Amino acid sequence: MWLYADIKTLADIPRLYARTRPTKVALVDGSGSTTFAELDDRSNRIANLIAGLGVKPKSNIGFLGKNSSLYFQLLFGINKAGNTMSPMNWRLAAPELAAVIADAEAPLLFVDRELMPLAESVKALCSQKFQIVEIDPPNPDSAFDQALAKAANTDPQAPLEAEQAALLIYTSGTTGKPKGVELTHRGFHYMRLCEHLEPALQWQPDDVMLMVMPNFHLVGSGLTIQSLYNGSTLSILPQLDAGQLIKIIARDRPSVVALVPTAIQMLLDHPDSKTADFSSLRLVMYAGSPISSHLLQRALVQMKCKFMQFYGATESSGAITLLRPEQHVLEDEDKLKSCGTPLPLIEVKFVDAFGVEVPDGDVGELMVRSPSIFGGYWKQPETTAAVLKDGWYKTGDAGRRDAEGLLYLVDRVKDMIVTGGENVYSAEVEQVLAKHPGVRMCAVIGLPDEKWGERVVAMIMPADGHKPTQDEIIAHCRLHIAGYKVPKEVRLVDSFPMTATGKVLKRVVRDELSKAAAVA
Repeated sequence: MWLYADIKTLADIPRLYARTRPTKVALVDGSGSTTFAELDDRSNRIANLIAGLGVKPKSNIGFLGKNSSLYFQLLFGINKAGNTMSPMNWRLAAPELAAVIADAEAPLLFVDRELMPLAESVKALCSQKFQIVEIDPPNPDSAFDQALAKAANTDPQAPLEAEQAALLIYTSGTTGKPKGVELTHRGFHYMRLCEHLEPALQWQPDDVMLMVMPNFHLVGSGLTIQSLYNGSTLSILPQLDAGQLIKIIARDRPSVVALVPTAIQMLLDHPDSKTADFSSLRLVMYAGSPISSHLLQRALVQMKCKFMQFYGATESSGAITLLRPEQHVLEDEDKLKSCGTPLPLIEVKFVDAFGVEVPDGDVGELMVRSPSIFGGYWKQPETTAAVLKDGWYKTGDAGRRDAEGLLYLVDRVKDMIVTGGENVYSAEVEQVLAKHPGVRMCAVIGLPDEKWGERVVAMIMPADGHKPTQDEIIAHCRLHIAGYKVPKEVRLVDSFPMTATGKVLKRVVRDELSKAAAVA
């Protein structure tokens, strides 16, 4: 059933390919390349180094750094030592990071040299006592490389249980306090099976995947693990930078890349994109939100490759649904708003507030049943129980299924606005706003209103050279959506608080506006 039966845990990936493809390049970054044999050797040494530091098995070990080959060497080394890797969001402030590390009870933190000042600030604030190991790109004179040189290169073969977490990823906090999502070896194992049975996700022997999205997000770590599982080469960009992305595509000639629509927009807006050579790309995978027909048209013309949307959650260990390349029909804009249909072995349904399945066409909360669902939220059994019901995972996303079986997400359940007794889905209003030439980015939220209960408020970042008025935006919306969905208030902003993957932090926007209204 599985493509590679020898891979049962993440630690088995370098073990297999060190035997079968030892000289093939596994990882490429700014410091050079790493073969699968070298990846296996380095991860063995890291595992033995961790044991030598007195870290007990089944500990959560933190990583504070940008994307690099070292991240994957550490990921496999930590797993080989019988522990769990927890990549940290390096964009967080020191108090926020201290809270995450304390929650994870991490006894050890691997830190990029450039982030050492942040790590020291975190250590001074954190209630959890932890060791810091500073890491650098391969450098024989660095303390880290010297320590690895002294460590044994034998595989410790520490026992790993199927239900043990391979990764502990903290959610971005779009809905509140971050939660540690336990992604188990069993979950990853079954995710690979779902992908293997999916015709649209077949890997080719010479594939090179480009990693752009951050390691502390599943779009970053999940798809790259999928690439390495299939024995592909992984090209690594430290962080999203449109100019650097164009240069890396020219240097490493990737065939597959995963981006969010915001990143695609940034890439195509960069002046160098007009002369960039995208001919190596066969597939762009995108997630986070549907893509507009205008942006997709631009991307298809300039990049000349296939596009595939995937929808998932950190809790699902990977994709839940795919809008496959053949379903990207430019002439049918409504279909571009769909997140597609489930992968093999994955079931979905939409339910009402009482958990009763709603008929096709009606909006309900999306529930998922999958063999790859997460093991739970770290140290939060009540929160885990609240989202896992009889084997089904409550995604918190509201949506519907059409007569053809295509799924459409209309909003986060918590972001739905109830105005005058009517439900308004902010994503629907945002899609209309995005069609206005004066709108570069937007977010729609609900604010308390004495008359309507909540009023629809549109926050707009204007496009360059534009300054749309409230009347202009309202008139535009009235042409496309019902009157009760039209924003009653329009505000222009210079920027939005964003997650690392390009999502607007609506909770932060809503809180800031509510505080401002209270002061006024």
